[in-house]
Amino acid sequence: MLYYAEPIAKLIEELGKLPGVGPKTAQRLAFHILDLDEGQIKNLAQAILEVKEKTKYCSICQNITDQDPCHICANPNRDQTLISVVEDPKDVMALERTKEYNGVYHVLHGVISPMEGVGPEQLRIRELLARLQEGDVKEIILVTNPNIEGEATAMYLARLVKPLGILVTRIAHGLPVGGDLEYADEVTLCKALEGRREI
Repeated sequence: MLYYAEPIAKLIEELGKLPGVGPKTAQRLAFHILDLDEGQIKNLAQAILEVKEKTKYCSICQNITDQDPCHICANPNRDQTLISVVEDPKDVMALERTKEYNGVYHVLHGVISPMEGVGPEQLRIRELLARLQEGDVKEIILVTNPNIEGEATAMYLARLVKPLGILVTRIAHGLPVGGDLEYADEVTLCKALEGRREI
């Protein structure tokens, strides 16, 4: 194992704790940071501190924000009767990039995963049900990932919400745009067939 000066070794160790950052990437990032001038390093350190100090969860949708309520929930032009329920804040950004969705969101901050010890009580489901009790919501769209945990979470939420008389829908699953039928697995093809629509 190579020897690094203690500050470099510590930086590599801390960077290696980030998700998706292995030892080689941590090393590359550490040496890149070393090459930055002092002003750039201070800006990076300040940005890291500020993101922790100045962000919080929106009291309505549970998304990460610097104001409460967040700019989406506070926007009078958004359809407050339509809620997309997503797993995490990154999913909000993905939907917003489409520029096609004009409703609001609810962020669960995870999915039901018994293998990971995550049950419904660890998610922001209680907050969602409180929003739905207000009576203004007409539809919720379940926008969880098409994996076992995402499907289990969607089914659990559907069972909770349907008795409230609110329309519960699920995003379509199937072939990605530009995909090739030859390489699609059977489950993806089945979902694509189930989600077909008239043209």
